[in-house]
Amino acid sequence: MIAVLALAGVTASFMQTILIPIQGELPHLLGASREDAAWVITITLLVSAICTPISGKLGDMYGKRRVALVLLGLLVAGSTVAALSPSVVPLIVGRGLQGLGMGVIPLGISILRDTLPEERLGGATALVSATLGVGGALGLPLSAFVTERADWHMLFWAAAAMGATVLVLVATCVPESDVRTGGRIDVVGVVGLAIGLACLLLAISRGGDWGWTSPLTLGLLLGGAAVLLVWGFLELRIHDPLVDLRVSARGPVLMTNLASVAMGFALFSSSVAFPQLLELPEVAGGLGLPLLQASMMLMPSGIAMLVMSPVAGRLETVFGPKPLLIAGSSIIAIGYTAAVLLDLHAWHILVINVLIGVGIGLGYAAMPNLIMGAVPASETGAANGLNTLMRALGTASASAVIAAVLTASSVRVGDAVAPSPGGFQMAFIFGFIAAVVCTVLAVFIPAPRPDDSELPAH
Repeated sequence: MIAVLALAGVTASFMQTILIPIQGELPHLLGASREDAAWVITITLLVSAICTPISGKLGDMYGKRRVALVLLGLLVAGSTVAALSPSVVPLIVGRGLQGLGMGVIPLGISILRDTLPEERLGGATALVSATLGVGGALGLPLSAFVTERADWHMLFWAAAAMGATVLVLVATCVPESDVRTGGRIDVVGVVGLAIGLACLLLAISRGGDWGWTSPLTLGLLLGGAAVLLVWGFLELRIHDPLVDLRVSARGPVLMTNLASVAMGFALFSSSVAFPQLLELPEVAGGLGLPLLQASMMLMPSGIAMLVMSPVAGRLETVFGPKPLLIAGSSIIAIGYTAAVLLDLHAWHILVINVLIGVGIGLGYAAMPNLIMGAVPASETGAANGLNTLMRALGTASASAVIAAVLTASSVRVGDAVAPSPGGFQMAFIFGFIAAVVCTVLAVFIPAPRPDDSELPAH
């Protein structure tokens, strides 16, 4: 069961990076404008971020395994649509359906809490939680390999095959949890959260293209914030809300979610900067590696996350989840310190990326257990979904901020424009700051009260 849920998480997170190797070629491949082609990447981010808290709540209400099977079915359908897509519009539809699969990760963590004995829970949770980063790190070289040797549609046939395999395995190997809350769907909560998050994430992910001070970007930012404020006001007055804000406001939950945003930012800062630095021609200050070789240099971070999962489970049994989060974010900060101070060569980046992978493995192992120790068993799906959303907000923010930093620093090299060494330095400094912020927040996470996990949501 643990292995199947981990494979489901890797499959879902793989969809986030499946097109990264050919992102720059998409306008040509699809016969579309750069603006339209960008939606192929953006839509998956939007749908996955919105889906995770909603699917978590639905899992609490109707059965976590049942909802996970529905999401995996939609992922397979989306992969098939994308594999058959001749143009940009059906590809966007398929990519949106693929994004729904991300909800499998918080559901898997909640299934583990409901079904495993206490002594097995720490390591298993660490493994499934780490798949948020593992899928992307391991998927990047696989995507690069396929796109260099076959038509890009093969990526989606491979994704459909992975999704179908996991769907069958979950149906046969994962038991249904008996912990359910029942109730009715909070339609107001679903619609309000979807609109508010869509506005904010659109502004964050596309602000670099539209201009950060453009009326559209500012309108989406302010409009999204206003919608979420009204949504929060209404959620506090609904008997069975989509997200129980009273539970989310508990000290351990709130501080862990804020630390999750910072750690997500720290993770993705390197994911944006390192590939560009590795592939940039030497004459422009880069390392001049081909795509596949550059991807292979980044893959060990995903392996480090996997390797750290059982280690994190044992460490958590001894020290608890909070020291694990502090240690993980501190290790990431050390990695970024080296990136800022060293004259980077390929092996430096390999070692630094492994350090970041170790830190992420520890931090992502700690977060679900910090959350689950402070919420009732009936709320674990929604609470883990919200925590996954917080990590997604961090990665989305890092993608926008680091891309803007590198673009602003760009200089002309021959006939091309490329980020300057100073831009990469600033990107690493931002990653370092995010890791330090995560460490400070982790230090101040209060211990849950003994009865927090038993208290009813209201």
